[in-house]
Amino acid sequence: MTDHSAGRDDGLDLAHSEFAPDPELTHDEMEELQRSIATAATFEDEIAFDAADVAIEDAYDISDTVPDPVDPEHAIGLDTDAPVVVGVDQAFLEDEVVSAIVALQDGAIIERTHAVSPLSIPYIPGLLAFREGGPILDAFETLSVDPDLAVFDGSGRIHYRQAGIATHIGVTLDLPAVGVAKSLLCGEPDESVDERPEGWATPIRADDEVEAPNGTVLGHAFQSRQYPNSRRMNPLYVSPGHRVSAETNLEIVEALTATYKLPVPTRLADAYADQVKRSYTDG
Repeated sequence: MTDHSAGRDDGLDLAHSEFAPDPELTHDEMEELQRSIATAATFEDEIAFDAADVAIEDAYDISDTVPDPVDPEHAIGLDTDAPVVVGVDQAFLEDEVVSAIVALQDGAIIERTHAVSPLSIPYIPGLLAFREGGPILDAFETLSVDPDLAVFDGSGRIHYRQAGIATHIGVTLDLPAVGVAKSLLCGEPDESVDERPEGWATPIRADDEVEAPNGTVLGHAFQSRQYPNSRRMNPLYVSPGHRVSAETNLEIVEALTATYKLPVPTRLADAYADQVKRSYTDG
């Protein structure tokens, strides 16, 4: 398959269009919609694969560009029955955003796609999906493969109303989703996260900031690997978006990190979003 940004012939199927992020809602209406999304979300496993089935060993060399996709029908040795995992990330232009999706199957890149969409509201903590969720759905509109799992650069259940962007988009599409954030939005870790060794993890539990019973496990702090040339050991904050439990979410993220700190799907999506952005700014 190849790069493209043309829409599906049949349009994007929004399983729950009533949850699609609407930036024209009032602040209170946005929060109320998030509460409804959290109620509709499933934070238990509803997937037909294990973490080992989506494990990736090759972190890919993206020093120049994201590698071209392969054609699954002609790729030698590719398991075409393996789950399709998509990474989702964005890069920002002046008044627009590039939403990029990179799809992998059996560790191979099988599609790269993107959409460029206007930004209609500023960033508001806890309401990220209402700024960036619509553009992400625009990118899903251009995706030709059917994903089995989406990995987002952002929170899922680790959110004030248990409805971060991974949960919001996951529920809207009824797609299994996981969230991987670089900073902690809310909740409290069971243990200090400072200078922990590779492979360490601890639960993140709901506190008074979160609309959930105190002590609810929202996700985990996870020390995957160190960023190159960084002296500070800082964890990722991983949380289920939809149809994945907190425990399986952690296993999946660990399986997807390969030899790098970030999950390969979102690392590739980030690089591809920047690549597309350069094509606009350098032109």
